[in-house]
Amino acid sequence: MKILIKGGRVIDPANTIDGSYDILIEKGKIAAVEPPGKITSENPEGTKEIDATGLVVAPGFLDMHVHFREPGFEYKETIETGCQSAAAGGFTSVAVMPNTNPVNDNRSVTEMILSQAKAKGVSNVYAIPAISCGLKGEQLTDMGELAECGAIGFSDDGRPVMSNELMRRALEYSRMFDLPIIQHSEILDLTLGGCMNEGRVSTELGLKGMPTEAEDIMVYRDIALLPKTGGRLHVAHISSAGAVDLVRDAKAKGLPVTCEVAPHHFILTDEAVRGFDTNTKMSPPLRAQRDVDAILEGMRDGTIDIIATDHAPHAELDKQVEYSCAAFGIVGLETALPLSMEMVEQGVITLQEMIAMLTSRPAQLFKLDKGTLSVGREADVTIFDPAAEYKIDIQSFKSRSKNSPFDGRQVRGRICHTLLKGKIVYSGN
Repeated sequence: MKILIKGGRVIDPANTIDGSYDILIEKGKIAAVEPPGKITSENPEGTKEIDATGLVVAPGFLDMHVHFREPGFEYKETIETGCQSAAAGGFTSVAVMPNTNPVNDNRSVTEMILSQAKAKGVSNVYAIPAISCGLKGEQLTDMGELAECGAIGFSDDGRPVMSNELMRRALEYSRMFDLPIIQHSEILDLTLGGCMNEGRVSTELGLKGMPTEAEDIMVYRDIALLPKTGGRLHVAHISSAGAVDLVRDAKAKGLPVTCEVAPHHFILTDEAVRGFDTNTKMSPPLRAQRDVDAILEGMRDGTIDIIATDHAPHAELDKQVEYSCAAFGIVGLETALPLSMEMVEQGVITLQEMIAMLTSRPAQLFKLDKGTLSVGREADVTIFDPAAEYKIDIQSFKSRSKNSPFDGRQVRGRICHTLLKGKIVYSGN
């Protein structure tokens, strides 16, 4: 079936396009992008039209940091429900982290994840296998074999690589395959037993804190290893002012470092923890206002490269306990667009920059043939209404888990349609 998307505002940062265009999709690929009324279908009866008047038409979003929990923790999320959640959030491509059971540290687990995802057919799923065997931080995985079967990067996410020697070797070996090392930046002895940001709020609440220095020191160490190793470092879910400054300085020196930010780290501060809602517990934790201000400045000046959700589903039994015992993490795929739109409304970034941080930049960073509406490319398309106002309702989430601190939040920006390879995989109200 042919699909004609008519009358929308097409924003394609990869091609510096921002204007009113019609898009024709044939055989799962972008067949034409033309000014309104210029495209005429040879077979109008066999063409489905989507009226995108008043809507934004963008390349399908990419989220390079999700946890789909399969294999091993399917009661929290499966590859199928994770992909459905991604489609509902406008994401056509996602990269899954390795903290599953068994850990994704070998060819068989990687291939199982990719084959499962392909069978579900509602999202492009990429694998980010482990840096170390079993996420133990002791022995490197076989990066060559993992690269052969589709790895797009390596990470022990959920745990930092504490060993200086292992991190050095990881950066050296990954260079051979031009794949990034993605680090969860945390010095564990400084955060042991912590459950929120260390500061005034943690003191007042009587909760053990996790200092920003734990993140800063790890980022400093990893950046210091780059000149000798030549590897590519990607800092996951950056959250502290110090870490943002370190990445900015490293980029100014020409070092190969990039970073991502999760929406909860630019929307909320540790003040949100005062209600002891365990859905405000994540790692790294919600930080103080000065850290959020630094994040916003990093988004403004381009220090922060991409937006990634760190989608971390947990069942109610993992969250409905006292704060210090609750699991770290929240779901994020279905709230990423409206939360990111708040940054546009506040003038932190433009709409074009927001879309770039969700499309062309992650595609470029991870060397994926995605994130564009170029003619001839697979038709992964996200159509959203930037003006639609509504309240977030976690019960409407496609994710198997509902652990979000944003339930009931008044937001703007709703996904209307998500297309994967020319097929509509999600349509909203």
